[in-house]
Amino acid sequence: MAPLRPGIYAPTMTFFDPVTEDLDIPAIQKHAVRLAKAGLAGLVTMGSNGEAVHLTSAEKITVTRATRDALDAAGFSAVSVMVGCSAQSVRGTLELCREAHAAGGDSTLLIPPSYYRAAMTEAAIEDYFIRVADASPIPLVLYNYPGAVSGIDLDSDLLLRLSKHPNIVGTKFTCGNTGKLARVALEMNAATPAAPEGYMAFAGMADFLLQGLVAGGSGVIAGGANVAPRACVQVYNLFKDGKMAEAVAAQKKLSKGDWVLTKAAIPGTKAAIEAYYGYGGFPRLPLQRLSEKETERVKEGVRELMEWEESLPDVA
Repeated sequence: MAPLRPGIYAPTMTFFDPVTEDLDIPAIQKHAVRLAKAGLAGLVTMGSNGEAVHLTSAEKITVTRATRDALDAAGFSAVSVMVGCSAQSVRGTLELCREAHAAGGDSTLLIPPSYYRAAMTEAAIEDYFIRVADASPIPLVLYNYPGAVSGIDLDSDLLLRLSKHPNIVGTKFTCGNTGKLARVALEMNAATPAAPEGYMAFAGMADFLLQGLVAGGSGVIAGGANVAPRACVQVYNLFKDGKMAEAVAAQKKLSKGDWVLTKAAIPGTKAAIEAYYGYGGFPRLPLQRLSEKETERVKEGVRELMEWEESLPDVA
């Protein structure tokens, strides 16, 4: 298993044949290796960007196994593979965790269940995570993303109680609350670029990568790293090297481009990958394909970011 370490992680896209919508395994594997060469510490399969909700159980296993195999074959066995295994029940989540482990996953990223929102009290959510952590064969990274779970927002008190469990090893803060990240990072003595072992406190978007590091965080799990992984690594390395003024300037450029991708969501991120790397394609229905005009707007919107990205070397 490849352990978690501080750095940049990408929740990878799942690529499909543009006609049949079958999995495009060569593109999935090519993408994984490209990100690893850029210096990413890990990849996340079956996250929101990976369209996990559009895949069958068998397809989820196939994507994770293909990702792990591609990394190993290219000499990137140290690149960790985190797998989204969220389901609405403890039993269903544990089944996905076991399948992820068998497919080569090193850890799992979990949001709280939310379909029965009114019943999801803090006690019910805490019980869910503890029961999963007790039985999962791979460690858990908690995923605080209120927008994806009917507004459920895990506060720092709950996160800290949960994080006492030995099989809960981190949190992803897509809530954007860097104060919450700082509190958890402090109490958990989170891993940082300077002290790379321990609990992982990840920012949840590229546009506050540096802010998360300043607050004591461990890096970022960022959709934008699918498009501009070298730029994300550059911000991280500038901070690690103590070059704060340069890191701030770099973060500003990254935030500007990342906002274009955030607004364009999965279809726009795939369109940007297609425009600049020659693969990417489209999401599965019912997500809609961008029009030519919308695609051109995304391409132009990230042009400055991509010129910077293309000027940077791979680091691995």
